Amino acid sequence: MTDARAIAEQTARASYGRLLAWLSSRSRDVAAAEDALGDAFRAALESWPKTGVPASPEAWLLTAARRKLIDGARRQSTRTLSTPALTLAAEEAEATTRADKPFPDERLKLLFICAHPAIDAAIRTPLMLQTVLGLDAARIASAFLVSPRAMSARLVRAKRKIKVAAIPFDAPGGQDLAARLPAVLEAIYAAFGAGWDHEAGAEADQHALTGEALYLASLLTQLLPDEAEGWGLFSLMLHAEARKDARRENGAYIPLSDHNTARWDKKMIAHGEAALARAWRLGQSGPYQIEAAIQSAHAAARMHDRDVTDEIVMLYRQLVEIAPTIGAYVGYAGALAAAARAQEALHLLDTLETARVENYQAYWAVRAHILEQLDHKQDALSAYERAIGLAQDAAARQFLTQKKTALGLRRA
Repeated sequence: MTDARAIAEQTARASYGRLLAWLSSRSRDVAAAEDALGDAFRAALESWPKTGVPASPEAWLLTAARRKLIDGARRQSTRTLSTPALTLAAEEAEATTRADKPFPDERLKLLFICAHPAIDAAIRTPLMLQTVLGLDAARIASAFLVSPRAMSARLVRAKRKIKVAAIPFDAPGGQDLAARLPAVLEAIYAAFGAGWDHEAGAEADQHALTGEALYLASLLTQLLPDEAEGWGLFSLMLHAEARKDARRENGAYIPLSDHNTARWDKKMIAHGEAALARAWRLGQSGPYQIEAAIQSAHAAARMHDRDVTDEIVMLYRQLVEIAPTIGAYVGYAGALAAAARAQEALHLLDTLETARVENYQAYWAVRAHILEQLDHKQDALSAYERAIGLAQDAAARQFLTQKKTALGLRRA
C-alpha cells in the first residue's frame, strides 16, 4: 500500500496539471474534470495495492478519469450533446496511450483559457494556480491573504463561469492572446514564488513546483518568441533558481549578500543572461525585464566584485514607475538602504498605505533592517517581531529572531 500510495502521489505531483488540462479541454468543464481525476486517484489507491502498479500510471489515470467523465455526462440532461464529444475524446485518449508517445502538454492552453476576460480578473491567477499547477485552496488563500473558505468559494464560482458562459477551450490568437498574456505570466511567477515560499522540509514539493513553473515559462518563450516579457520572466526565474543551493546552509537561511557563490549554478545564470539579452533586443520594456535586470546586477556584484548599488536603485525607480506594487516599493526601499540612503528609504515605507502592508512580511523585515541602520532600536525591535510573526518559513523566522536578539533589547 505504501509503495502504491507513494507512486500515486508522485504521479499527482508530476502529471496532475497535464492530465487536468487534457481532460478539461475535451470535456469543456474544469470542475467535472477535477472530480473525475480525483476519483481516478482514489481508484488507484484502492486498485494498485491489489493488482500492482501499472506500467504507465499516467495512462491508467487518464483512462479511469475519462470513463468517469463519460458516465457523468450520460447522467446529465444534456447527454445527447456532451456524450459524443466525450466518447471521441475517450477514443483519442486510448490512441494516445497506445501510441507510446509523450503525453501532450496542454497546460499553457488551459492557462490562457483561465485568463479569459469573462472571468473576474481577481480570481484568474488563483484559478490558474489550482487547475494547472495543482495548488490547494488553502495554500492559494494564504498567498492572497484571504480565508481558505472564501478562496474555495471564489474558485468554484470561476469554474462554474467557464461552463455556464461557454468559454471556448481553444487557444486564443492575435490580440486576444496578447491581452491575456500578463495574467498568464503572473500565474507562472506566482507558482514559482509559491515553491520558494513553501514551508521548509517540503523540498520535493518545492522543487517540483518551481521546476514546473520554469518549464512553463520556457514553453511560453517557445510559443511566443517575440514577447519580451516572456523572456524577461524566464530570465528572472532562472536567476533565482540558480541560487537555490546557496539560500540555506545546514537548514539556516542565508541572505543574498552572504551567499557562497561557489554554490550558484553558473550555467543557469548564463542562460538567464541570454534570455534577458533576448528580451532587451525586442525593445518592449516591462516589469519582468526590469526585475530580471535587478537580479542580473546582484549576480554581477557578487561574481565580479562590482558596486551596483546605484544601478539597482535606478532599476527599482523604473520598476515602481511602471509597476507600482507593494513588493516593488519595498524592494526600492531596500535598495535605497543599501545605497546608504536609509532615511529616504524609511520615508518611502512610511508613505505606503497601512492596510496594504500590515500583513506583508517582507515590508516588516525591510523596515526593521532600515530602523536598525538608523539606530532606532526600539522601533526596530517591534518591526522584527512583526516580521517574525508573519514569516511562514522556519529558517526565515530563525534568521529574523537572531537579528532581533542582536539588538540587545528586551520587552519590558
